Amino acid sequence: MPAMVGDGRITAEILVSSQFEEGEERAVASAFAELGVESRVRVVPVRRGPGELQWLVLAALPLHAFLSGIGTTLAKEATLGLKSLVKQAIGGRQGRQGPQGRREVADEAPVLVLQDPDTRLQIALEADLPDEAYAALVSADLSSLGKGTLRYDRHLGEWRPESS
Repeated sequence: MPAMVGDGRITAEILVSSQFEEGEERAVASAFAELGVESRVRVVPVRRGPGELQWLVLAALPLHAFLSGIGTTLAKEATLGLKSLVKQAIGGRQGRQGPQGRREVADEAPVLVLQDPDTRLQIALEADLPDEAYAALVSADLSSLGKGTLRYDRHLGEWRPESS
């Protein structure tokens, strides 16, 4: 189970979809390490059922400690760190494209999911989120954001619970 280790570092259990090429999971672990997270990475088969969140990387870690920890650095550095993590983990994996290169269905966008093992709160990070989304996440009061899965609402400019 993810936790804090003796020296204050955060540990995470990271599941990587078998859609990744062999060895790519090391890049995911390295991206988390750059943000001070010690991780154990496992490759798992793709399982998709109706209504399930379609993730490529699922990281179970203490969200409050993780976001607070990177939030204590300069805001711009924290934003760049999170953005870099998402880019390294899923950046080159786009959902099905329609005409004009737009995703046909938003839910098909590959995501990196941060999940708190205690509260089960999930944060879905898409590869093309604006810098404002990361800045808002780092400074967010997670207890006020509700439960379930949070996604960034680009129109409202805030993190909101995913509608069922």
